[in-house]
Amino acid sequence: MLVNAIGPAALPAWLPEDARLYLAHVCGARTLRELARAEGCHASTVMRRVRAFEMRRDDPLVDEALSALEAARPTALEESATKEGSPMSAPIRTGLKSHPDQATVDREARRILRRLCEAGAVLAVAPDMEKAVVFKGTVRTAVVDRTVAQAFALKDWIAVRDSGRLITYEITGAGRAALKRLLDAERAHQPGFAEARAPFADQHRTWGERNVMEPGEAEPKRMRYNLAESPFAALARRRDKVGKLFLEPDLVVAGERLREDFELAQMGPRVAQNWDKFLTASGRGSFQPDAGKAEGPAKARARVAAALRDLGPGLGDVVLRCCCFLEGLEVAEKRMGWSARSGKIVLRIALIRLKRHYDEVYGGKMPLIG
Repeated sequence: MLVNAIGPAALPAWLPEDARLYLAHVCGARTLRELARAEGCHASTVMRRVRAFEMRRDDPLVDEALSALEAARPTALEESATKEGSPMSAPIRTGLKSHPDQATVDREARRILRRLCEAGAVLAVAPDMEKAVVFKGTVRTAVVDRTVAQAFALKDWIAVRDSGRLITYEITGAGRAALKRLLDAERAHQPGFAEARAPFADQHRTWGERNVMEPGEAEPKRMRYNLAESPFAALARRRDKVGKLFLEPDLVVAGERLREDFELAQMGPRVAQNWDKFLTASGRGSFQPDAGKAEGPAKARARVAAALRDLGPGLGDVVLRCCCFLEGLEVAEKRMGWSARSGKIVLRIALIRLKRHYDEVYGGKMPLIG
């Protein structure tokens, strides 16, 4: 972590590390090599980070915040005079507002970023405005201090949408992830909640629900699971021009069923089971599903083998790579020598065939895991 180069009380705790590097170089007169030694990286890396932050000064809020931080530090002449024992000291700088602390930024982020997540919501600022205002259409939904909005811009939680006399900002992907992380952390401190132990990991999860039939139960139970856990889950959320889902929910369930069996089949003394023999280029016909009884549950292994044999070469390859090996579509297309953007069509056909296989074998009722 870079040591505060502008004074222990000058830089707020929430300031991003790249902003600290930039201010240490510009205001603290520290060379790039000196900063690189402190950071433990190459000088060119520090130079790119400093230049990238310099380019961000086109954003009015970022420029205002950096200017205020620069002005909060005594000039080199004032510092030298003070060190030499001169009665001259750093003058009291008027017109500079103190920056908010970490708790204030987090509290306001939970309130303002949540408003900015609404469709059509923007944050508006103007040179003569002391506050920043959130508008949804023509309705004002929230007001926040300008210094807090500057903190949002420095942390890349908001970005300029339209510039002019009235500048509008919209929430970024980093802002949405930060809001999710802050809300999870807030819920973790509330009585009765024991989740959000890994907030940075949980911000990338997308939770969904599905019905699971438990043994001895008359009705299925609702179970929560992570939609973003497999590559084709992103395809399941895509829609065409008329709003129809690219992958129907039953096709996603079929793909997840195959992956569950595949993962269950790995459990055993030998985890690295040679599933590559299922692939076309590795000799599909030489695989024996009942070989090596200690390599995993035999029933799950047999279900995977039966499904892949029914799909055949090509279709079996793409579901094995995307649903089981969790390869992305682009990687699967390159490895199989397919043209770009053809994998999602083949994957959809394969999932339709896989669903038909499960319907024929289990009579439309998906088997329980294990």
